[in-house]
Amino acid sequence: MTSKSRGPAGPAAGNATLAAWVTQQAARTKPDRVVWCDGSEEERRRLTLEAIAAGILVPLDRQKRPGCTLHRSHPNDVARVEQLTYVCTRSEEAAGPVNHWMAPSEAYARLGRLLDGGMTGRTMYVVPYLMGPPGSKFSKVGIELTDSVYVALSMGVMTRMGSVALEQLGESPAFNRGLHAMLDGHPDRRFICHFPEDDTIWSVGSNYGGNVLLGKKCFALRLGSWLARAEGWLAEHMLILGVESPEGQTTYLAAAFPSACGKTNLAMLVPPRRFAGWKVWTVGDDIAWLRPGPDGRLWAVNPEAGYFGVAPGTNEETNPNAMATIAHDTIFTNVALTEDGDVWWEGMTPEPPDRLLDWQGRPWDKHSGRTAAHPNARFTSPMKNNPALSRRAGDPGGVPISAIIFGGRRSDTVPLVLQSFNWTHGVFLGATLGSETTAAATGEVGVIRRDPMAMLPFCGYDMGEYFGHWLSMQRALPNPPKIFQVNWFRKKDGRFLWPGYGENMRVLAWIIDRALGRSGARETPLGWVPRAGDLDLAGLDVSAEDFEAAAAIDLPAWRRELASDGEWFAKLSRTLPRELALQRELLLARLG
Repeated sequence: MTSKSRGPAGPAAGNATLAAWVTQQAARTKPDRVVWCDGSEEERRRLTLEAIAAGILVPLDRQKRPGCTLHRSHPNDVARVEQLTYVCTRSEEAAGPVNHWMAPSEAYARLGRLLDGGMTGRTMYVVPYLMGPPGSKFSKVGIELTDSVYVALSMGVMTRMGSVALEQLGESPAFNRGLHAMLDGHPDRRFICHFPEDDTIWSVGSNYGGNVLLGKKCFALRLGSWLARAEGWLAEHMLILGVESPEGQTTYLAAAFPSACGKTNLAMLVPPRRFAGWKVWTVGDDIAWLRPGPDGRLWAVNPEAGYFGVAPGTNEETNPNAMATIAHDTIFTNVALTEDGDVWWEGMTPEPPDRLLDWQGRPWDKHSGRTAAHPNARFTSPMKNNPALSRRAGDPGGVPISAIIFGGRRSDTVPLVLQSFNWTHGVFLGATLGSETTAAATGEVGVIRRDPMAMLPFCGYDMGEYFGHWLSMQRALPNPPKIFQVNWFRKKDGRFLWPGYGENMRVLAWIIDRALGRSGARETPLGWVPRAGDLDLAGLDVSAEDFEAAAAIDLPAWRRELASDGEWFAKLSRTLPRELALQRELLLARLG
């Protein structure tokens, strides 16, 4: 990233719309200087040194973690702030009942007052970035203006940033306009506002990645979902992986899980010994843009170029590919620091080091009575580091999706795996997805909430209309993916019944066989489930009793679940598709 400070127009002087917009926002925020980022390695090194000199980043040991740094965010700024995240459409109905809404005029005025002179004394980094592979019909260009060098460096990891984006944009005025200012970080002056009708995002008062890396949840999902509805595709909170058989056949799956529910672990899964010869390739771990292809199938790309993963619980056993990925050139956020310049978090090793500096820089040992790393501590690492990266991760045409999986964190009720009867029933399963809340968002942890398609915090318009868009996609898909639901987290007496992690390959194998018409199943009121012998359990250290409990369908529990679904659907009654209400009625009838 050779940075250039040639005035607000910078290297985009050939794009009059972009140059004028940057000039306008520089006049508003009044930075001391404007620096254009071009994505080069030289700039990454230079900005890293500047951030270290300013105390914004802490360098890690060059031998243990080459190219790695540690960032500590303010203790009040450690997760997404959904209660301060707004969809600012001209009509409140367009945002829908589950989004926080603010009128665009009010949002521009309120945030405009905060942004007036909000970068005085600081540098404005102009970050051009490309979501999606260069030259792809899937891809979109965004520009983020930020006064955070941490954001500029992180966007360089998470997106295709710099000259590649400006080259794709050319003279077009069609780019997402993102403006971020840290201000003083006070929660009372923290807002993340999305203006779908203007293709604009303003974020103020935060420096946590989920709130300020504007290409990620803000553009790729909230505004992406708005664009996808208008253009006839899907922007989804989904991983993409390819499963290669010993015979060399690769089947691609997309899976939606709420944050901190194991998406990255599944995307980087290492098959267990029982599946010797099988390989799992990562296309993406968090976001998928999916379009109908000319062959009637659904094709997907990962619009990102890096991983913003949850660190706690990640280790050589749960995710060896992630551990290899973060071995170098990674930005760690809110993890603990060892005495020898390495990082540590809960679950990384069976026992912690004797002495650490915790995520706030305070001395810590095992008797401190608090966690060393924040539960939502993160790593930001380029996808090229991943030893299991699919060779098609950057394919401009994407990959064909044979199955879609919905999953959440449920300690009861939801069985290990089931298949929907058809596309509409599959949309119903996604629309009623429930999950126990995690530390990825502020608020109480462990509360079950509806998180349809894992998109509740990320859908940029009315959720009922979003379901309608999903249903309408079937018309463009003569060969749609099969839809499944999984639950790795079912418990009995406080312990997990299913081992998860690499053993999830056993479930994936059945899903693939079902998607390709190679395996049988048993019909239940909820959907199709594996028959005895359909799921390969050979060599699995799970008792027959525990497996039966993990896969069991508790009809009374499902009657209670459907009562909760009814309350959820009532909230969306104005725009809820009749097809989904009918699916609920049919399931009630099947349950007797």
